[in-house]
Order: sequence, then structure tokens, then C-alpha cells
Amino acid sequence: MANALPIPTDTYKLGFIGAGKLAESIARGAVKSGLLPPSRIRTAHTGPARRTAFESFGATVYDHNKQVVEDSDVIIFSVKPQIVKEVLSQAKPILTKKQLLVSVAAGVKLKDLQEWAGSNKFIRVMPNTPAAVGEAASVITLGSGATKEDAELISSLFGAIGKVWKADEKLFDAVTGLSGSGPAYIYLAIEALADGGVAAGLPRDLALGLASQTVLGAASMATNAGKHPGQLKDDVTSPGGTTIAGVHELEKAGFRGTLMNAVVAATKRSRELSQN
Repeated sequence: MANALPIPTDTYKLGFIGAGKLAESIARGAVKSGLLPPSRIRTAHTGPARRTAFESFGATVYDHNKQVVEDSDVIIFSVKPQIVKEVLSQAKPILTKKQLLVSVAAGVKLKDLQEWAGSNKFIRVMPNTPAAVGEAASVITLGSGATKEDAELISSLFGAIGKVWKADEKLFDAVTGLSGSGPAYIYLAIEALADGGVAAGLPRDLALGLASQTVLGAASMATNAGKHPGQLKDDVTSPGGTTIAGVHELEKAGFRGTLMNAVVAATKRSRELSQN
């Protein structure tokens, strides 16, 4: 397929193949931010729960994926990695050269996506689960036929549900190991902090609330304060004080090395899965 004119950002119609929670988060974020009116969003599903989820904010819900493909300028394939090939192969005969295709399927490489779709106007995106609360960390990489304008359009779309970075596809396994799997590491940390609070005598609900808000606040400081995390840590640790006593225990237990190892292990596993 030859390159076509840029997709008009003020009129394009956005379709989702796959109407799961991630697709819903992206669609809701686009509407909430004012990026797209719900009348320009469509998907397909026969299950009443998923139909209701999309219809509740004004999106069009068809019965068949074919209808979505025929009525969309930008199509996001938000399906499980093991069925991406089947879904793209079914869509291939009715795709047009002007449509921009996007995949959020973990571990499925651009070369395969482009081959299955018969189109190189493709962008691969790796978001993470905080998309559900508008705080996703998303990384995009471009297929050989995707343009700068296409990248800007998709960056704006995923910017409606969090922050966006652009990176070479060869880094996507490491992206998976850090931001893809990372929320689970932080949930463990929140749970452990709350358990520590309970062990120290706090009521469970207070301990969990304090732990969650503390992680949220620390992340916001790391993002917005303009300081290296090490400096932020130093700002909290007074000589001979409580925080340095706690940090000392974390260092003795290999806290930082353990987190580093977790990211490396998840990256390795992602690489293994993508090669299969």
C-alpha cells in the first residue's frame, strides 16, 4: 500500500477491534480530554456488558469487526496477542491504503503485524494498566509506512490516558520489563508497606491508605520536582533519623538490586515470548 494523505485530525473516525478494558480506557480518555467526540468512536461486540460500557459514553457499537474496519480511519487492534494474526488476516481484504493501523498487543513485532495486514502504515504501542485511571506510561514505535504526522496523532491519542514516549522497537522487551510489568512491583511494595504499618500497630485501612498515598506522592515528586530520585531520598534522610534507619534495612536486604533483577528477568521473559 502506498502512503496516503495525512489523516485529518479534526474529523477522523477511531475504531477498536477488541472492546476490552484497555480499549475502553483509551476511548474514554479521548472523550474526557476533548480530543474526540464519542460520535467518532466505534467498536464491535456482541456481549451486553462490553456493549453497554462503550455505549454509556456515546460510542457506536457494531455487531461485527468488518463494520468497524469499513467505518474507521484509525484502527486500534486491542486483542490478545495469540489472535492478532487471525484478526488482521480477516481484516486484510477490506483495509485501505489510507487507514492508520495501531497494535497494543504485547510481544507482537511490527514486521509480523505489517505482513499479516498487508500494510506498513502501522504503529505499535506498549501502554500499561494504569491507563484505566489516566496515568498510563505508553511507548510507541513506527512501522516503515507510518509518518511523523501519524506519530503525532497517536501520541495525542495515548497522551489522553497518560504520558507517551517514542523508542526503537528493539527496546520494547525492556519497556515491557519496566513499565509493562512494573505496576505489579509497586502493588507489592504498597502491600508490604501497609503490612509494615499493621505490624507497627496501625489499623489496616489507615495503613493501606497511607501506603498508597505515599507512593502516589513520591511518584509525583520524582516526576515534577526536577530532582534526581537520589537527591529526593537524601532530602528525607536526616542524620541519625528514622528514615535512614529504614533505608539501611532496605539496603541490607538488597532492595535496589532485587528491583533491578525483576526488571531484567521480566525483560528476558518478554524476549522469550516474542521469539515464540
